[in-house]
Amino acid sequence: MEAPLFIIEMTENQVVVSNSIEAASVASSPASGPKVLQTTIRDAVSISGVGLHTGASVTLRFLPAAENHGYKFRRVDLPGQPVVEADVDNVTDTERGTTLMKDGARVSTVEHVLAALVGMEIDNVLMEIDGPEMPIMDGSSRPFVDLLEKAGIEQQHAERKYIVLTENLAYEDTSRRSEMLAVPSEDYRITVMVDYNSDLLGTQHASIYNVGEFKKEIADSRTFVFLHELEMLLQHNLIKGGDINNAIVVVDRPIPQEKLDHLAKIFHKENVKAERGFLDNVQLR
Repeated sequence: MEAPLFIIEMTENQVVVSNSIEAASVASSPASGPKVLQTTIRDAVSISGVGLHTGASVTLRFLPAAENHGYKFRRVDLPGQPVVEADVDNVTDTERGTTLMKDGARVSTVEHVLAALVGMEIDNVLMEIDGPEMPIMDGSSRPFVDLLEKAGIEQQHAERKYIVLTENLAYEDTSRRSEMLAVPSEDYRITVMVDYNSDLLGTQHASIYNVGEFKKEIADSRTFVFLHELEMLLQHNLIKGGDINNAIVVVDRPIPQEKLDHLAKIFHKENVKAERGFLDNVQLR
């Protein structure tokens, strides 16, 4: 079976993913290899924090799920406890995060949680959340990876299902200057190029050749924002739960002292330093 090779170019803060993969088929485990079985977690585990954009305090609980269940979110704070599947057809917004909605029930900023599940190769999990947004934690997938490891991974009996590409798939969003290209390949490989039009960050490339590398190479990657964007985001009713502990703030241009004083009040700090580089000289991992 041919596995997909993804070549992704991103020049804005979000990539919009096409809602269908027409030139593909669904198969079970690779024909040229051992049978690969689905997995779930062994024990229920939970984690609490605040939502990045809503600022709401929430608790997220991961529970084992049956074969072929996939990833589903249950809003336990809403009447009837509606369930929202992690399905691309349920994506309603990708502005500074991914929002899923079904029958009026929303769950937002799901990207770090879902990345942790995929990166740990867990297939079936039910997630209960008592608010509208996932907890941001430190702005990375690491807290969720560590929690899922604590829960343990349990092998199930059904075979894992794969999407098999039969020809190249290309997607472009000209408004966001984003491009994606998926190419049939015998090997697993994802290559990403990002350019945020910043001389501080420059053009960056990264590749992953095995999903097993996620824990070591990708899980610690954190949410970031440019310092000059913060006021705009606040005006749009976003980042209510943001602070310098759950996001990296990039300083790539001079900021007037009065604006820094205003941001210090927002982040409940006596003062913030904004030398060229990163706000308060955050040490990168």
